[in-house]
Amino acid sequence: MIPKDPNMLLSYINLKLRDFYPDFEALGDDLDISLSETEEKLNSIGYFYDKKANQFISKN
Repeated sequence: MIPKDPNMLLSYINLKLRDFYPDFEALGDDLDISLSETEEKLNSIGYFYDKKANQFISKN
């Protein structure tokens, strides 16, 4: 189950990206989750997907 809390979601998604997926799109396809909804939740707490790092990182 995907965490609903944005901070827990951040940790979950970054762990999955680091350990199992080459990019955010592959994660979304495999876990059958909405990339736009997930990205929106993480953007709401100040995190944005960085393709080069393959992680959600803070803009600060």
